[in-house]
Amino acid sequence: MEIWAGATEQMTNSSVEQDDKIMGFLISIIQNNTTIPVITVDEKGERLIARNIKLYDAQNQPIDGSDLRSLNRKSKDLLNRMLVKMKSQHEPITIELGDTQQFIYYKDSYILTRIQLYPLIQLAVVFLFIVLAYFAFSSTRKAEQNQVWVGMSKETAHQLGTPISSLMAWVELLKMEQTGPEVVQEVSKDVKRLETIADRFSKIGSAPVLLPENLPGVLVSAVNYLQTRTSDKVVFNLHFGDMDELLVPLNVTLFEWVVENLCKNAIDAMDGSGQIDITLRDQNQVVYLDITDNGKGMPKSNYQVVFQPGYTTKPRGWGLGLSLVKRIIENYHNGKIFVRSSEINKGTTFRIVLKK
Repeated sequence: MEIWAGATEQMTNSSVEQDDKIMGFLISIIQNNTTIPVITVDEKGERLIARNIKLYDAQNQPIDGSDLRSLNRKSKDLLNRMLVKMKSQHEPITIELGDTQQFIYYKDSYILTRIQLYPLIQLAVVFLFIVLAYFAFSSTRKAEQNQVWVGMSKETAHQLGTPISSLMAWVELLKMEQTGPEVVQEVSKDVKRLETIADRFSKIGSAPVLLPENLPGVLVSAVNYLQTRTSDKVVFNLHFGDMDELLVPLNVTLFEWVVENLCKNAIDAMDGSGQIDITLRDQNQVVYLDITDNGKGMPKSNYQVVFQPGYTTKPRGWGLGLSLVKRIIENYHNGKIFVRSSEINKGTTFRIVLKK
């Protein structure tokens, strides 16, 4: 712009006898500015010339900017706004024209303005790649975890199959030997239990079939099993109101596993002595199932952490129980499970939300 202003000054102050080559050179400098918006004003602040700004006269015809007297209202407002912006960007260049002065105001060229945006665009592209890479990594990691779950579950079910078959044969032998019916009955129960466990693990990793089941009956069955294998110091309270029947799409084998895991965690939190309340509420399109204990409780910061694989507060344990519970409820039953409330040394409530 300084070169352009200098060329304009020399053109204006040049004599007629000036060399044609120099004149041609100065004209080429002036004409080659096709990208930088320029406004020239006099000492009184009157706009004299405008270049590289789209302006229109009163008849909405484009003008070249050498005569600013015939501008329409819109172009005048545009020129005023441009001048204010130019004054904020750069100091004016002064041109000496004999006894008078003119001032050239200019702003960054359109090309330079676009170039200034390139770093922001590059940062946005880099950020986009980082986000995509993060999601790709998360998806890959989640897929690997799913494969581990499935592989572990299938292998566990397979490994349990052989001893279960053997135990079933021994039960039949005990019957033939006329062993006491109490012994046979208890062994049969444990064999049946092992079959149930194997069936549960075999269903992890494959979409289970959900059938309309009576949820209060399923809960009663799960609690009855737990009561016979839990200390008398643990009291189970069922709160179903007037509901004798409430049909919910369930896979009973997996859902009973959920109830057992939550109740066993509650028993551990109460150190084997306390009260567990199981409350069922019918809320139009969904069902709320709350399992509450009066155990140790947990801080709010652990509400999400407890469902992560590997998290446990027990000296012995894999930290997979609540992770399995979350997977069964959310992935297989299209429901939700979360810590509804918890207070240190007062207890915890887990809420399960199921669609009817």
